[in-house]
Order: sequence, then C-alpha cells, then structure tokens
Amino acid sequence: MTSPGGNDLVDWNLAVATAARVARPGPEVSRAEARAVVAELRRHAAASERHVRAFTGLDSGAGDTPVLVVDRPGWSRANVAGFRAVLAPLTDRMRERRASVPGGGALTAVGSKVTGVEVGMLLAFLSSRVLGQYETFAPPSPDLPAGDDAAGRPGRLLLVAPNIVQVERELDVSPHDFRLWVCLHEETHRTQFTAVPWLRDHLQAEIQSFVAEADMDPATLVERVRQAAQSLSGRPGDEEGNGIIDLVQSPRQREILDRVTAVMSLLEGHADFVMDGVGPDVVPSVGEIREKFTRRRRNGAGRLDRVLRRALGMDAKLRQYRDGERFVRTAVERTGMDGFNRVWTSPNTLPTSEEITHPERWVARMNPGDA
Repeated sequence: MTSPGGNDLVDWNLAVATAARVARPGPEVSRAEARAVVAELRRHAAASERHVRAFTGLDSGAGDTPVLVVDRPGWSRANVAGFRAVLAPLTDRMRERRASVPGGGALTAVGSKVTGVEVGMLLAFLSSRVLGQYETFAPPSPDLPAGDDAAGRPGRLLLVAPNIVQVERELDVSPHDFRLWVCLHEETHRTQFTAVPWLRDHLQAEIQSFVAEADMDPATLVERVRQAAQSLSGRPGDEEGNGIIDLVQSPRQREILDRVTAVMSLLEGHADFVMDGVGPDVVPSVGEIREKFTRRRRNGAGRLDRVLRRALGMDAKLRQYRDGERFVRTAVERTGMDGFNRVWTSPNTLPTSEEITHPERWVARMNPGDA
C-alpha cells in the first residue's frame, strides 16, 4: 500500500499540515456555543432529510450515510481521502514511469512536495469558504463500527460549523434559519446520490476518464503545477490568467469536462431550487437569507479573493448555480416534479451542456410527443 506521504504524486501529509497551518481561524465562540452549534446542525440535517424527500419525491435512504460536523482542518483532512481516491489512477501511472525516467525518483519526490504545498494552500482557501459538502468519493468511514449499516458505504455529509457561523454573522440573519437553510442544500446533494444509485459511479467514471487523459511525464506535471501556483500569486496582470483546470486539459478532457459541468450544474441548481422551494414552509426568513447570500456569493470579498476564485474555477461554479437552477425551475414548471425526476433515470436522461442553458430542449427530448 502506498504511504500517504511523499511516495505519491502529492505529499498528502504535507498538504494536510499546510492546510492546517495556513487556514485562517474561525469566528470566536465559547465551548458551550460550539457544542450548541454542532447539536443544532445535526438536528437540522436529520430534519432536512424529511423535508427534501417530501418536496422532491426522491427516496434517499440517506440515514445510511454519516453526517460529520467539522472545523476547517477537519474539512481539509476529510477531502484529502476523496482526492487520493480520484487521483489514484494518475499517481499509479506516475510511479510506474518514475523507474524508467533518468532522475525520475528525485523529480517525483520534489514534485510531490511542491504539489503537497499547493494542494494544502488550496485546501486552506476552500476550507474557509465551504459551508457544507456531500463528499461523494469519500472511502467508507473508518470511524463507524463494523456492525453499522453505513460502515462499508462510501459518501458522507460534511457541515463546516465555523464557516456557517461566520457567514450567518456577516449576513446578520437568524442563525436558526440560516443553519437549516444550509442543511437543506447539502441534504439535497446527499439525496441525489443516495436516491440515484448509478449517479456516483457515472460521475466517478467521467472524472477518472478525465484524470486518465492527463498523460504527461513527471517533469511536465511539475511544470504545470508551477504554472498553477503562479496563477494564484495575485500578481498584477494575473486576473485574466487561466484557471487551474485549464492548465491540464487536452481536447478529449474538454469533452469530458463539458459533460461533467452539465451534471454539476444540474446538481447545484437542483439543490438551490429545493432549498428555496422548501424554505417558505420551514425557514421563515428564507427571502432575506437568499437575497443577502446571493449578493455575497456574487460580489466576493476583494481583489485577491477574485483572483483565487477565477483561478480555481469558482466563478464558473457560480454560473452552475444560476444556470442549473433555471434549468430545474423551467423543467418543473413544464413537466411537474415527476416529469423533472425523469432526469435521474439513466445517464442518457441527464441534460447536456446545451440543454442546461436551453432547458426547453431537454423537455422536448423527454417528451417528443408534445413537440
């Protein structure tokens, strides 16, 4: 078994250590306040499962996957496991090549340190912004007892308590309402993957195909990482530079990314649609929260934040929320919730990127007799 350190393409131990060292501290809360936040988030996660199931008509069985309330370093540690699983085919190939490249062992060792620091920096940045996440590609949790139904199953729901508290304070909204509103969004993601059994494997296959296309020698990979690091430097003139994902794309990767982006737009838009659809019945201040949160999501926090968001592709993610929510809303308006839920039938019923921006075309494809 490969060690989690420098023998990999990424020195994952260094990545976790870097993220913990660089991550900004969360908001100040007392020990009693922290316990109360964790307890309330767990209650909201349980309640959200019922609300989402009733609104969407999807039977999630989501109680079979764990809910973890974490801090910022905890979020980084949790995500490293998923990153390693997704990148495993690429790291295995790099190790095989190392023996045949003169000086390859030393180069890979140096490269793993470089990428370890860079991944750690990215994790630190993201760990202060992510409110919650359904960690789709997480390995089975070692923290669950062997007799637990979820012990051998992948996937888990993460709620980042300090970030939720920080944002609710910044927005000056009801903490109770905001925490439930966030849980509704993240619970929708958990429902998507637990109610649609083929979705995880489909998305994983697409991502692994994307990674497999990154057919480059270790020297080239290190150079690409260096370019990525420079794009995050915040230097004048870098604002319009390429994002990290653009640095590793072949034409074949772009085709795969186009399909993955459509799926992610669907998932993010569906979660936004559900959280706002359920909201009026269970979150009294949902209108105020949505208005303030959308303004914050759109504006960012300053020049460096804008540079980092662009480099990491987070601006594209904002478009995914907007375009995906419009797709779901239009499909539900035209066909009802049952008609929209046909999207979960198979990979062939997922919307294309063109259909995401023109939802009426997906509606027509699913209902050819009405055209």
